[in-house]
Amino acid sequence: MPAQDDHPLAALLPWVIERLDQPLTVEDLARQARMSSRHLGRHFKAVTGTTPLRWLLTQRIRHAQELLEKTDDGIDAIAASTGMGTATTLRRHFNRTLGVPPDTYRRTFRTRSGAQGPTGPALP
Repeated sequence: MPAQDDHPLAALLPWVIERLDQPLTVEDLARQARMSSRHLGRHFKAVTGTTPLRWLLTQRIRHAQELLEKTDDGIDAIAASTGMGTATTLRRHFNRTLGVPPDTYRRTFRTRSGAQGPTGPALP
């Protein structure tokens, strides 16, 4: 996310991050930013280097990574928490974006951190 507070999306980006679990459309984001969808798309590209939906998906994937690393929540719960809806959708986007399925990511992270999986001690 951009570090500046003076760009047109300064209030919108944190608003979206707080609502990752909710279904959000470009129209929802534009309405919150008080601009048209086309205008929002231009600002998004200028500020973030990507489209609103691509940025939203990236934030959802990052949140899923965090939950996989820090919780024992199941894939269904993580899918709901990240706004992906279903475990199938989460798996598809996660694998397409990171090249590994969520359960492999979790095992890899926990192995690298020295923690054990769900049958062993949980991460602090």
